[in-house]
Amino acid sequence: MKQGTFINRIVMILFFAAILLYFIGAAWRELRDPYPTVQAYSYGVDDTVEVTGYLVREEKPLSGQGGIVRLLPNEGEKVAVGSTVALLYADELSLERSERLETLETEMAQLTAAIAAAGESSQRESGQRVIDTLITLRASIEEGDFTRMENQVTSFKSAVYQQAQRYGNADDLAAAVAATQAEIDTLRAQTAQSTGQVAVEESGIFSGQVDGYENILTPDMLTGLTVATLDALEGHVLPVSKNQLGKLITDSTWYFVFSMPEDTAKRLTEGRTVTVRFSRDWAGEIDMTVERIGTPENGRLAVTLSSNRFLSDTTLLRRQTVELVFSSRIGIRVPREAVRVETVTETETDPDTKEERQVERQVTCVYVQVGINAELKPVTILAQGEDYYVVESAIPKDAKDSQAKKALRSGDLVIVAGEDIWDGKVLG
Repeated sequence: MKQGTFINRIVMILFFAAILLYFIGAAWRELRDPYPTVQAYSYGVDDTVEVTGYLVREEKPLSGQGGIVRLLPNEGEKVAVGSTVALLYADELSLERSERLETLETEMAQLTAAIAAAGESSQRESGQRVIDTLITLRASIEEGDFTRMENQVTSFKSAVYQQAQRYGNADDLAAAVAATQAEIDTLRAQTAQSTGQVAVEESGIFSGQVDGYENILTPDMLTGLTVATLDALEGHVLPVSKNQLGKLITDSTWYFVFSMPEDTAKRLTEGRTVTVRFSRDWAGEIDMTVERIGTPENGRLAVTLSSNRFLSDTTLLRRQTVELVFSSRIGIRVPREAVRVETVTETETDPDTKEERQVERQVTCVYVQVGINAELKPVTILAQGEDYYVVESAIPKDAKDSQAKKALRSGDLVIVAGEDIWDGKVLG
């Protein structure tokens, strides 16, 4: 056996032995420690109600016929009046011609700009631009960042064309421009016969998803919205025409409608706002206005909320389960086993006679390790989970120094378990 291999094995054996001894020691200390502790930390508590409903918008489906459809705007993108939102191709060849035409038009723009810019920049500036754009492009490739790749490639090509114009043969460059323009003219003539387009007659937000609810869930139907209307929508999948290729959302205000128990709906007030938390198909919180609370139907009623924010982010959403957030508080999370109910004796002063007397009270509390002592910290329970409570200190924030020391704070070492423990006990 080689000496290097033997030494490596010895090192590995010692390494694993050290790890094993560490875990054995930790387990032994855990068994011997009668008062194990964990660190308390801040934890948010929300008062929420879960509801399921539908997003309602002013929507106009867009139609077009073609073998291949190419949507131009991104999902949720704003489009102006007269904008082309889709190109329709008869076949794959027509699509290839169109893509080739776009490439050539970009190159022509780069060549033209390079010729114009060659006389405006110095030799040094022209060469430095080629180097800078190449470095930027290479850095993006090495980092795997392809989000700006197209623009970076375009900038690099423009810099190279500009450099070629300065040092190359002017006649060769002019010939390249003429050849490119000739091919562009030919492709334009060919694509004009096999390509159609869909333009919008008004401005709005574009969406490439059509679900059949565009003409059913409209702002006009909200006035008479009932629980029965919402129940009738449950589980329905509506047919969508093959010719429908997207839709235009023409109003910035959108709505969320749902039904809820009458008792819970009393927490809402028309005209006020409530925070709506989306967390399924899109994550975000929106403050929405309570537009209308309907009349009760068998203990339930319909509710309409509205907003003019985040429209572009929510264009793909229709049926959603959300949380209505009525309030949020920050508490301290501690294990369930750490919370106890103790009988404590307190000194109370009679307001009339000014005499002091001893009074016993039941106090919900946790014990915290402070140095080598256990210290009782009164708490109030805000919420509970499967194996934890969220609490807050029962000591008022404006308490005097002597009382303030009894307040539970994030970061305290809370004693999880242990018998025969009291306030001030020496833990060992």
